[in-house]
This record gives sequence, structure tokens and C-alpha cells, in this order.
Amino acid sequence: MFLDSAQQAAGNDFSGLFSLLIIPFLFIIMYFFIIRPQKKQEKEAAAMRDSLSVGDEVTTIGGIIGRVINVKDDTFVLETTRDRTRIRFERTAIKRIDRKFDAPVVTEAPAEEAPENKEENK
Repeated sequence: MFLDSAQQAAGNDFSGLFSLLIIPFLFIIMYFFIIRPQKKQEKEAAAMRDSLSVGDEVTTIGGIIGRVINVKDDTFVLETTRDRTRIRFERTAIKRIDRKFDAPVVTEAPAEEAPENKEENK
């Protein structure tokens, strides 16, 4: 009987120690899988907002697409449609920058064939 209670006490000590070790281990796992990636995304979003300049085409979190007309400390003015409707937003309302002002516009032009030199074929 004495051995049974000693074995039970040793088992309880092991389970208590295991419980104390599992909690910090779970916090470490949460840091690497949840907190760290979220902080990385926040830094990327802040860098994107800081790089906002006049002429950029942006999409807001509400789905409004337009061109940046004016940039101030925490706000910017967005121009939409042909009617030149202007709306003022906070910088945090930017979902993404679709095209930077200094970036070239990519348009697909029809491929032109090079004229053949008829003198070389003769």
C-alpha cells in the first residue's frame, strides 16, 4: 500500500511539473504563429501608408478606387470618376496602393512586325 501511494504522489508531481511547462510552451507557439506574423503585417501596412504620394492610384477599405490628389499628416484627398469627385479619407482607410505615380503604366500594344529588308533577300 505504501508503494502505491508513493507512486501516485510521484505521478502527481510529474503531472504538475508537466502542467507548469506546457503553459509557457503554448505562449511561445502562440507568439511564433499568431503575434509575430500579425506584427509583420502591421509594419508592412504602415510602410505602405507612409509611402503614399500624390498621383498614386489606391483602393480604400470601402472599395472606393481613385487617384490621390493631396496628402496631409493623417489624411489624404481621393479623386474618383470623370466628374472629379473629391473625398477626404484617413490614411488608415487605404487597403492597397494599386499603382505608384512613378511606376510606368503597363498597356498591351499590338505587336509590330519588323519590316523585312528586301535587299538582303536578293
